Amino acid sequence: MQNQLQDRQQLNDLMNGWMHRDLGEWDQLRDLFHPDGTIEITWFEGLGSDFVDGSMRMGASDLRTKHLIASPEVTFNEAGNKAILQTNAIIIAENVKLNIGCECHNRFYDMAEKRDGVWKLFHRQSVYDIGTFTFPLGPVEIDQAIVTKYPREYAALAYLLEQSGFPLGRVFATRGSELEAKMKVEGKRWLAA
Repeated sequence: MQNQLQDRQQLNDLMNGWMHRDLGEWDQLRDLFHPDGTIEITWFEGLGSDFVDGSMRMGASDLRTKHLIASPEVTFNEAGNKAILQTNAIIIAENVKLNIGCECHNRFYDMAEKRDGVWKLFHRQSVYDIGTFTFPLGPVEIDQAIVTKYPREYAALAYLLEQSGFPLGRVFATRGSELEAKMKVEGKRWLAA
């Protein structure tokens, strides 16, 4: 029981480590992933280390982000060396040049592995629940032809990313979607393997 409490604390710290991205602490962000760890989110798919490089480019752009992270819901495998984590989060973003922002509520769906006594991310995905635009300095016109290309749940985030030079390459999971169901089936299969 004591080991599982320590594991849960390590996993909670791992999820909250996402603040390193918002703070531009790139080495600490890179350390959240195993060397073969991957990530699939709106603007990036690939190795965690490459995601950090992309985040550095984003950090130097007009786009600012902030992630508010809740405590994860954790499911361990029988051996106690793998876990599926579902973590509620809020992504707040704004492009300071365009004066457009957004707030997007999502759930990170993570596969984490304990290797050499340390929990790190093996695979991070996201399910997008609901999102909206924000206007820090007052209303700004939104191009409806662009925003309606995306699922409503993350359309505001996708619009802001695209307008900031970080376009999306495909459709991502939303609450109750077939993509979310598939993600969870694959996650359970990985956990049991």
